[in-house]
Amino acid sequence: MPWFVKTETIQAAPAAVRPHLAAHRAWVAELRARGIRISSGYLVDGEGRPGGGGLLLLEATDYASAEALIRQDPMLRSGCVTWSLHGWISAVGDLNLA
Repeated sequence: MPWFVKTETIQAAPAAVRPHLAAHRAWVAELRARGIRISSGYLVDGEGRPGGGGLLLLEATDYASAEALIRQDPMLRSGCVTWSLHGWISAVGDLNLA
C-alpha cells in the first residue's frame, strides 16, 4: 500500500496549540489501535529543540483516502497549522512502523 507524508508548520502560540496536540496524539493512537499504519512526530533543530512543525507518515490505499483521513486530524481542524500532503515512493529501504 502507498505511503503518504503530511508536513505541517505551527501558526499559533504554544498555549493555543497544546489542547489540539493532545487531541492529535489521541487521534493517532486510536488509528493505530484500528490497525492503520501511521506515525507522527515533531521536527527539531540541531540542538533537539522543537522547530515549529511536524511530520506524519501514513499508509493508505490512495491519495484521496490519505487526504480524507488527514482532514480529520485535530491539529488541522484547529487551524493552528498550515500543512501539505504528498505521496511518497520509496526508492531504497523500507519502513517498519510497529
